[in-house]
Amino acid sequence: MFKRLMGIGTTFGMVALMSPAVAQSCADRDAVIGKLQEKYSEQLTAGGLQPMHRGQSMIELWASAETGTFTVLLTDANGVSCIVAAGTDYFQATPVPRTTDIPS
Repeated sequence: MFKRLMGIGTTFGMVALMSPAVAQSCADRDAVIGKLQEKYSEQLTAGGLQPMHRGQSMIELWASAETGTFTVLLTDANGVSCIVAAGTDYFQATPVPRTTDIPS
């Protein structure tokens, strides 16, 4: 759990300090999503709200089991989406059930 929180925190920290080169990968959300669906067959698989210093933003994970690609988007309240990360070899993990019998 701690590793996951640290990874998420690091990702959001990098987003807050995006360089101008990364900022160029921003566009209207509808245009970005259209491209992800059309070119990579990606679908929305997960998401949530991210508090930022200028209000809340939505972070989304778009992925395709068919093509193996994934994209992480950060969308602001104005509908502008920025690609935070993208890659290949996407897989979906199965959560391990917690056992309550073992003392911690």
